[in-house]
Order: sequence, then structure tokens, then C-alpha cells
Amino acid sequence: MKLEIITPDKKVYSGDVSAVKLPGADGSFGIMNNHAPIIATLKKGTVKVTETSNKVETFEINGGVVEVLNNKIIVLAEA
Repeated sequence: MKLEIITPDKKVYSGDVSAVKLPGADGSFGIMNNHAPIIATLKKGTVKVTETSNKVETFEINGGVVEVLNNKIIVLAEA
């Protein structure tokens, strides 16, 4: 899957991932390959990214929106 994390100032992350855990407004949730299309709001918290090499990265956000479509994830985040 392709993941982009974008803030108003810059693109924070862009790359291939195997899983993403997000702080959803109604609770945290995960996205894996071939996930159903979704648009959801995010609250303040940690985005946990598992890259295809199994390296794990984390990013702190203050809220935002995520869109998942055709194995592409776009996170529009407030930094």
C-alpha cells in the first residue's frame, strides 16, 4: 500500500507500508492491504506505520482526516 501523511506545512511521510494504525475520532483502528474504501476523522494521537520492511515509525498528530482507496492511504493531519 502507498501511504502519504501531509500537514499544512509539508509532506511528513511517503512510502510503501504493510499496516497503519490511526487514532480515529471514535477509537483507534488499523488499515491493512486491500482495506475497504473509507473516509474517517482523526483525533490527537499517534499514527503507527509498519513499513514493508517491518520497520515501525510513529508520528504525532493533533487530528485530521484519512482517506483509503485502492490501496492508497492519504492522511491530512494537523501537526
